[in-house]
Amino acid sequence: MQTVLVTGAAGYIGSHTIVELLNNGIAVIAIDNLLNSKKEAIKRVEQLSGRAVPFYCVDLCDKKALDSVFLKHKNIDAVIHFAGVKAVCESLVDPIKYYKNNVVATICLLESMQTAGVKNLVYSSTASVYKLDKPALDENSPLGSASPYGITKAMAEKAIIDFSAADPDFKAISLRYFNAAGAHKSGQLGEDPTGYPHNLMPFLTQVAVGTRPLLEIFGDDYDTLDGSCVRDYMHITDLANAHILALNALKTTTGTKIYNLGSNKPVSVLEIVESFERVNKVKINKKIAPRRLGDEPSYYTVSTKAQFELGFKTTKTLDDICRDHYAWQANNPKGY
Repeated sequence: MQTVLVTGAAGYIGSHTIVELLNNGIAVIAIDNLLNSKKEAIKRVEQLSGRAVPFYCVDLCDKKALDSVFLKHKNIDAVIHFAGVKAVCESLVDPIKYYKNNVVATICLLESMQTAGVKNLVYSSTASVYKLDKPALDENSPLGSASPYGITKAMAEKAIIDFSAADPDFKAISLRYFNAAGAHKSGQLGEDPTGYPHNLMPFLTQVAVGTRPLLEIFGDDYDTLDGSCVRDYMHITDLANAHILALNALKTTTGTKIYNLGSNKPVSVLEIVESFERVNKVKINKKIAPRRLGDEPSYYTVSTKAQFELGFKTTKTLDDICRDHYAWQANNPKGY
């Protein structure tokens, strides 16, 4: 049986990916420092999968604690690295937090993997590494993020690329996500941001269940079809399954490979709100607010590289995303 160490395991993407790993017969060792997540997510994963998940509350920058996990579990075949911080706006006001949690932590992880002899890595990257000087992006688009968040993710990715170049036996796949949303079909596992949500969908669902008074739409005067920002959204389950495809691809790859992950179907903020109201038969209290610092008018992937090389293709629609995300929030109005 393949065994995978998952960092950032209690987070939104990490927890959903663990469910899919377990459902595919892959054993999981979970690590999370619980900075932006809750251990309850791991308990829900165990309930949904019927499988136990060894969990360690470890910060990746704590090398001694991290090394001890690898020493205890000497059968680890690969690592999926989700751990990090991810809010563009926050990174502009607290960049040091981002350099520590996204760059230093990744280097510590690579050192521990090297010591333990673990040679396979799937890295959770982001579309924010791109320069975003045009809306349509593929893997050859120029890098050059305007935010410390995007810069630190690109720096961590470059460290992985250089690490694999120095060690011919080390293989990595970096997955550059666009926007993930939705929740597990059970309604028991979903996105539970700590404090103020920085993403649209959790804010939207919190307004829908009454835990927040209204949704602010940041700008309606962008050069887009309806004036609101345009993004590429994919269902969290589709994204989770992409990591299993990446693990399989590591068996035959060399060096570091990079893939964009998205739906190739850009939608605007106003289109998402309309879909959410229609599918869930709710009315969202909303208002137009000034543009938000760090927001780009439009960006989405036009790449099919992941489809051709990994076999990745989204199966869920925007309506599915809206329905599942709302079901999670309705079942868990205060999160975990």
